[in-house]
Amino acid sequence: MTQIIENLSEISSRYDAVFCDLWGCLHNGVRPFEAAVAALEAFRQTGGTVVLLTNSPRPRSGVIAQLDELGVSRDLYQAVASSGDAAIDALASGMFGKKVYHIGPARDAGFFAAVSDDEFYGGQDIERVEMEEAEGIVCTGLFDDNVETPADYREIILYGMNKGLKMLCANPDIFVDRGEQRIYCAGAIAQAYQEAGGDARYFGKPHAPVYQLARRRLEEARGEVVSDDRILCIGDGINTDIAGGVGESIDTLFITGGLAAAETGTVTQPDPAKLELFLKERQLSPTASMGFLR
Repeated sequence: MTQIIENLSEISSRYDAVFCDLWGCLHNGVRPFEAAVAALEAFRQTGGTVVLLTNSPRPRSGVIAQLDELGVSRDLYQAVASSGDAAIDALASGMFGKKVYHIGPARDAGFFAAVSDDEFYGGQDIERVEMEEAEGIVCTGLFDDNVETPADYREIILYGMNKGLKMLCANPDIFVDRGEQRIYCAGAIAQAYQEAGGDARYFGKPHAPVYQLARRRLEEARGEVVSDDRILCIGDGINTDIAGGVGESIDTLFITGGLAAAETGTVTQPDPAKLELFLKERQLSPTASMGFLR
């Protein structure tokens, strides 16, 4: 059974590094959580390394820019690994063709600019085209996640599936909470694509490539390899953060007050009985759980 803790400091001495999720743990898309910032600062002060591991479809530079806008100090973390980074690697390899149809908001244009970066990818020429010309699909999100749902993409999904196009999903999250609003993410579109019979490929949590990237970034930050038993994965997504950590044989800290607040009865801390039932239904057992990162 998972250990319910009050503060990260109760278990932090076991670890040299944390892979910490962003949405629902460090911020809500509108503002950072003060208690979470304090907890990570305290961990850093004991010699720990903070790697921000996110399913954001943006490359690392874009994630850092967003954190700057939210008021998260760069001193808080030592490295960033995003699903966008892992997905950019895959797109630059040509796995999805050179001409792709982009599903996602205009703000994700940086994803494609990063693929063309001469320093890292040799200036790969990936062209965004209309669906009729596409050799593949790249999904970074919804065109307008304030109002749209996966149902609005039925025509696009059926066309792409019938044409046999592979879909690159740059953010496996199904949804996140932006402030008080729950919004759909790229993972919801990819899920619908698969259910329709299409071929969707994922490059964020809980899939292995983004953890391999996070380990490399951690090694670069510390100047040494950190063994998996000295890393803690922190997140509020049971099917992404926790399933991914368990799949990688890394300890996990489940933040129940995020996406699963209602199911776990979380006000300040989870209801033990509801939490046990929730985890039993999903056949997962985090190393530890707490209501909110603090």
